[in-house]
Amino acid sequence: MAQLVPVASLLTGVAGLVGAQQQAEAQRRQQQEVQATREAQLRLAGEEQARQRRALLARTIASTRARLAAGGVSAAEGSGAALVSALEEEGRTRAQAEAKDFALRIAAGRRSLLDEQLNLAPFIRVGSQLATGLSSGVRSLLNL
Repeated sequence: MAQLVPVASLLTGVAGLVGAQQQAEAQRRQQQEVQATREAQLRLAGEEQARQRRALLARTIASTRARLAAGGVSAAEGSGAALVSALEEEGRTRAQAEAKDFALRIAAGRRSLLDEQLNLAPFIRVGSQLATGLSSGVRSLLNL
């Protein structure tokens, strides 16, 4: 009967390892779903902000061109063209900054690079439990 104790502890350790693996897989899937939802929300918010910025830039450029034309200055030449191109450049710069900010927000959702792909903590915990069970089983066999 004493010889069954190490076998039982080994089977318990293996069952614990399988259970931990299934639990880790379920947690990983849940984290992926939460991350995908968060990314989608951030993407939608970013697209709306970009649309609003483009509309504001178009209104600003149109207003600037109208004021320049009212003052008798051509918006296609000289200082008028420089002003309009500066507004367009500022719009492009802001769009690039928003894209970088979005990428950083998405990346910040993870604690580490291993978090999304492989989390070893459950396996280490179960492995140590299995090692403890095996060592106690070997001790009980030596006590015979």
